[in-house]
Amino acid sequence: MSRWRGSDRAAATTRRDRHPRPGVRGAAAAAPARPAPGGAGAPAGRPRQRRPVLSVEGVTKSYDMGDFTVRALRGITLQVERGDFVAIMGSSGSGKSTLMNILGCLDIPTRGRYLLDGIDVSSYGDDDLADIRNRRIGFVFQSFNLVPRTRTIANVELPLAYAGMARAARRRRALAALASVGMGNRAEHLPSELSGGQQQRVAVARAIVTNPPLILADEPTGNLDSRSTDDVLRIFADLNAEGRTVVLITHEDEVAQRAKRVIRLTDGRIMEDRRVVPVRERLT
Repeated sequence: MSRWRGSDRAAATTRRDRHPRPGVRGAAAAAPARPAPGGAGAPAGRPRQRRPVLSVEGVTKSYDMGDFTVRALRGITLQVERGDFVAIMGSSGSGKSTLMNILGCLDIPTRGRYLLDGIDVSSYGDDDLADIRNRRIGFVFQSFNLVPRTRTIANVELPLAYAGMARAARRRRALAALASVGMGNRAEHLPSELSGGQQQRVAVARAIVTNPPLILADEPTGNLDSRSTDDVLRIFADLNAEGRTVVLITHEDEVAQRAKRVIRLTDGRIMEDRRVVPVRERLT
């Protein structure tokens, strides 16, 4: 079972975004630029190196339960390239949700390091982490986590409202995000008036409305029928084709087969790390 915090489920931040962004589709402003290894400032003639968007180095996570300690992660090391589509699999208790929490800046390792776009996030305070979650990561959850009795358009606008964007601008962005997932004609509907597949598409629109480079999805098809599952996975494939990095948790082999890389956890350790499709190849 996932341990995402409730305050992060609806959208993701408590701090005003000081870096305004233009509209959806290639429009969000990124965090202030930091020199990339081999990028600006590198010695002339040295080839530019491509920095992984995620880097996990010897990460362990333990929970003190009083009389005993639960070791959820046991020395996880992995890198995820920009533009990859990774499925993390494992049975209940394997550590996959704990790893997702760390990747989403919702928890910190007991030991080891986690670098997001080359930056060790352990040096960031709560406000900075909230800002990262709102601007750089889009979250999608199994149970949709839409706000009841709130119209679809307002649900999608929520991350932009937390970021302090003006009403008219966030309305334009939210409508564009809904249109991109085929829900433009449902903007005024309530969640209760939508099917499960439609609610998840709205949740995806909310996740991408800030145009984040990274999408983290926790069992996004767990409550969907096969047709809706196919629709949602096709949307993830399209987002990946646009250059976004997608990491999803799933226990379903047929869902994992739609990814470019499959990582399988057992008892907090990586037991399988298999490349299915090259990172730069478009999924079909």
